[in-house]
Amino acid sequence: MCDIFRKTSGDWFFFCAHNNFFIAMELRFGCWGAIHVTAFVLVIAIGIANTNAALYEAIVNLEKLLGTEAALIRVLDEYISFTEQRLAILKRHAAKYSAEHHEAINDVSAYLSNPINAFRIIKRLTYEWNHTQSLMFDFTQEVRQYTTQYRQVLKFPTEEDLSGAATALMRLQDTYQLDTASVARGQLNGVQYTTQLSGDDCFELGRHSYWDGNFLFAAMWMSESLNRQQWERNQASFERWQKTLEYIDYSVKMKDYEMVTIVPTLYQPNDPSNFTFFKAALENKHKAGIFHHLLIIGGRKPGDYEMVTIVPTLYQPNDPSNFTFFKAALENKHKVAEQWEPIQAVYKKLCRNDLSLTHQELAQLKCRYVHRNVPFLRIGPLKEEEAYLEPRIVLYRDVIYDSEIELLKKMALPKLKVMNLNKASNTVALYRISAGAWLYDDDHPSIERLSKRVEYMTSLDMSYAESLHVTNYGIGGYYEAHHDYLSEELFKNYGRRKQLGNRIATLMFYLSDVIQGGATVFPLLNVTIWPEKGSAVFWYNLLHSGERDTATFHAACPVLVGSKWVSTKWVHEAGQEFRRPCLLEK
Repeated sequence: MCDIFRKTSGDWFFFCAHNNFFIAMELRFGCWGAIHVTAFVLVIAIGIANTNAALYEAIVNLEKLLGTEAALIRVLDEYISFTEQRLAILKRHAAKYSAEHHEAINDVSAYLSNPINAFRIIKRLTYEWNHTQSLMFDFTQEVRQYTTQYRQVLKFPTEEDLSGAATALMRLQDTYQLDTASVARGQLNGVQYTTQLSGDDCFELGRHSYWDGNFLFAAMWMSESLNRQQWERNQASFERWQKTLEYIDYSVKMKDYEMVTIVPTLYQPNDPSNFTFFKAALENKHKAGIFHHLLIIGGRKPGDYEMVTIVPTLYQPNDPSNFTFFKAALENKHKVAEQWEPIQAVYKKLCRNDLSLTHQELAQLKCRYVHRNVPFLRIGPLKEEEAYLEPRIVLYRDVIYDSEIELLKKMALPKLKVMNLNKASNTVALYRISAGAWLYDDDHPSIERLSKRVEYMTSLDMSYAESLHVTNYGIGGYYEAHHDYLSEELFKNYGRRKQLGNRIATLMFYLSDVIQGGATVFPLLNVTIWPEKGSAVFWYNLLHSGERDTATFHAACPVLVGSKWVSTKWVHEAGQEFRRPCLLEK
């Protein structure tokens, strides 16, 4: 008969009894699967001296039983000691889970709107809970049954959820240029929150970054993991430290490889300045990497000399060849816009509010009350605010009531489906992180009234418009730059719906405020629209001629803190012949 339990994270203890042998074995799992075994065998010689003599026949034979009992007591004491260690670990886990849970239930919305909290709760219910459950190997049949039932009834996150939450934090860090140490402290874009990341949390983020091919972030988070473990006075195993250092080492080497491979995609090969620039960059990077490794080997704190220190030696903030440029090219983002700066970089600057319209452009924009000769609007005119003139983008303030917003959320909630699911391959695409639901006019009178209100706001016919679409963005939720109109290829495959024409216009209601991030941006126009509950934004996707207006290229910035809800109405060309006729001049 054997008993098995986990002594510490990654270590296992075996206790076996078979015939005259008692065996205790400790297994320690080292880096990359190496196993260290410590074993001792207690041989209890019951009757070995005289295998034919019964113990009760002579008192001298009974003396051997005292040796047997002493050995069993030693084994029992070892078992109790290991069991107490295991229970102490379980008690620490229970206290940690309870503290986090009480913080969460005090304000569920505020807690979950923080991406750090979202990542940590997913990590607790996947990686950490699996480890905790492994320490409960000897729980009763009733508890085992309850645990199995919980798995079937309750909602548990998956490894895919953990990976998605980690990727979301990387996306936020990249877009908003968040410092690794600050995020680990719970500081997001200059705002300090209560939640912090542990050394183990940082290690998990580094591991996911590595396997996602994001080697710069992998090195930074692994370095922060080492730093946090020292700060926490965490007695991390030597194997964990070794594995962390190996991740850093491989990540630095892979970044060198990336720098070389992306050179042809950035500049024209005949430009003589290319070779000089990249040769110098690689040399600087290599030197910085060697310096970083020497610090680690010398016993200094790697977190103090994080990989961020390499960045200034390569990418100057005002240089178009900065980190964002390299990363955008590496990820095959959109081609460079004016001044050779990629659209992806402009998009991120707009998300950070580092780029905006010029004072001359802003001076031409106006605000007004409009009624469009509609009797209903004469009583309560629209508050119209211009965001851009050509193409015309306008904002309408206070155009949807709180009661209507809550109704839309309530009706959409049970219908929400992942918006980026590729049905053909059953995989999730990464260009969009959100869930959405369609609501129809006959679902509720309020939805029908909203459609009529959109008609008043846009002066367009809603007879052939799409139904109202409600969207809720996930952790770090965003939507990459895109056009709302259908491309020629998509329109060809539109089937009988082609008679409706293309999407001539878009109107989007903002159903929530967003604490940080979540803006709607137009990278080709340098326009940023910040979400404000009760407002709506409107623009035309097509020119008067019916041609596609490529300038309406837009994106949804990642939600840094908060929960973003929007509702969109796409209007088609059909029925607009007299509402928005073609002009005599192009």
